[in-house]
Amino acid sequence: MTHKPEVMSGESLDIAAQRRDQLKQLFPGVFTETKDTGGNVVSSIDFERLKAELGTFSDIYEGRRERYGMEWPGKRDCMKVIQEPSRATLKPCSDESVDWDTTKNLFIEGDNLEVLKLLQKSYYGKVKMIYIDPPYNTGNEFIYPDNYQETLDTYLDYAGMLDDKGRKFANNTASEGRYHTKWLNMMFPRLFTAKNLLRDDGIIVISIDDNEVTNLRNLCNDVFGEENFAATLVWDRNRKNDAKYFSVGHEYMLVYFKNAGYLQEQGKIFRAPKEGVDELRELFEEWRVKNNENWDSVREELLNYYSTISDDDPRKPIKRFRKVDENGPYRDDGNINWPGGNGPKYEILHPKTKRPCKLPTSGWRYPNSLRFWEEFERGRIVFGPDETTVPRIRTNLFENQDQVMTSVHYSYAQTATNEFVELFNGNRVFDNPKPVSDLFQLVRYLTEDEDIVMDFFAGSATTAHATMKINAQNGEKRKFILVQLPEKCDEKSIPYSLGYKKISDISADRIRKAAKRLSEDFPQSKFDKGFRYFKLSESNFKGWRATREENVSQLQIALELAVNNVVVDASQTDILYEILLKAGFEPTESIKKLVLCGKCVFSVAHDALLICLEDQLTTELIDAVISLEPMQFICLDKGFQGNDQLKANTAQAFKARSQDSEAEMVFKVV
Repeated sequence: MTHKPEVMSGESLDIAAQRRDQLKQLFPGVFTETKDTGGNVVSSIDFERLKAELGTFSDIYEGRRERYGMEWPGKRDCMKVIQEPSRATLKPCSDESVDWDTTKNLFIEGDNLEVLKLLQKSYYGKVKMIYIDPPYNTGNEFIYPDNYQETLDTYLDYAGMLDDKGRKFANNTASEGRYHTKWLNMMFPRLFTAKNLLRDDGIIVISIDDNEVTNLRNLCNDVFGEENFAATLVWDRNRKNDAKYFSVGHEYMLVYFKNAGYLQEQGKIFRAPKEGVDELRELFEEWRVKNNENWDSVREELLNYYSTISDDDPRKPIKRFRKVDENGPYRDDGNINWPGGNGPKYEILHPKTKRPCKLPTSGWRYPNSLRFWEEFERGRIVFGPDETTVPRIRTNLFENQDQVMTSVHYSYAQTATNEFVELFNGNRVFDNPKPVSDLFQLVRYLTEDEDIVMDFFAGSATTAHATMKINAQNGEKRKFILVQLPEKCDEKSIPYSLGYKKISDISADRIRKAAKRLSEDFPQSKFDKGFRYFKLSESNFKGWRATREENVSQLQIALELAVNNVVVDASQTDILYEILLKAGFEPTESIKKLVLCGKCVFSVAHDALLICLEDQLTTELIDAVISLEPMQFICLDKGFQGNDQLKANTAQAFKARSQDSEAEMVFKVV
């Protein structure tokens, strides 16, 4: 086979094309196809859609007729919801937390769209993996609101934190004409907002079933870009003998990259260790000695061992290694074809018959005969009885312990339910939890030490359990962020009778129980067993509570006239964490209390952020703060007690120090 070199282009870099590619990574949904003047289909940019994604809604965009597809009724309004900033905050709940002072994990009770917006500054481009198991839209389950006005008030009404109006989020039934549309209106803003949190090498995995898998695939193509599709994983769950036509027992997981091109540039590949290899290596040594290297007897022991491995056992892939010799279990049925077709064609003589072997249909895997015979000498190629059989590739289990994850998996729902019930002392407090083994495989395969894993449909908190288990086994420090709506438990249900009033109560307690169990299973491990618990709540500042209906000019006047912008019952801790969050710092940051000139100042991230909540500021205090050269200093406006001169002097002093130190120092008031 003749390999042709790539022809070098004599053209200079196409700047416009490069910028279009960059724009496509940021806004894949604005790229479409149209016909040019010659009738040829060409790529184009929907500039009106681009304006909308940037927050400007033109008359042309508003006047477009919507249609089902990825332009379903309500999508335009969803874009407005996405652009609306959150006016909420996260309220710290130390009593419900575990290891508050040291943990780097987060559990947040609240509507996930509002929470995702609040986390934008703190976690923008920081999350390695997002896994979600959203409502499957089966027609009889809890669904999120569908009013295009997903405001904080909507959530607070639901959570019982405003006046009791009896508002309840509705089921989405198949009899409604907007069955798919309502589900898409719920999913689109959340996926769109979550994308910002992913790193350039980030990955999102979404569980779904047949009801919405097609719509979800199209939706993800719209949000993440079709070129970033990675795989559809199929999970064999349960058989349903009462089905009318087919016993559908599988679910899917759609996998998308944030930027597949970036992963390729970095040469990133994913591999996972084969489960059970270390155990089998020890058993093989026992069998070898016990049977005096009689390989037929050793193979019999091996096959007996394999018979104990069920279909949903993570060790199942090693069952393919069914032959054995002095090198351990092996398989010799590997495909020796050139991948993709049109591979090298050369003559290989059979070692015994000395006749040319049958050629693989797409050519030999190796570029030339020299390389072929090198692999043969290494024991990696096996010939058939004569030249009529194509040679095969041999793989030794103990030499190749890593593997690419397959797209089909066996994981039975009843196994997960039994594990969950056992963890809760025999009580079934949650229906259909995801198996820990499933998330364990995914998180281990797609993430590394110190990575952040997020799940904003937390449910039974399996994602947290799996992440902690990996850390406990490997001594690593992955971090998790879980978000769960406080969906109320039925007052007649088992969970309610056990004290779990909300699903979020079950989620949080599952993390506590899992951490305790893992500590018992891995007593030497020092993994992070804790989490900081936050609740979505109204802002602690009057101005930040403003609704979108309020007149902006009236609001500005009110703020200027306000002597105290802080809500009356706001605690210092609540205010502190709201400022920290909206200043772009992670809510798991450690905070140190300083005393400067007799005043309390909070230091975040080694003085990168200094916060002062004192009611009366002084020149001496300002000078002391400036001497620490923080990146940001934030204080309450009321702390100046109406002394505009002191405020102006403070701003000027920070500006002057920034110029002297050549490092920007930001001064802000709330």
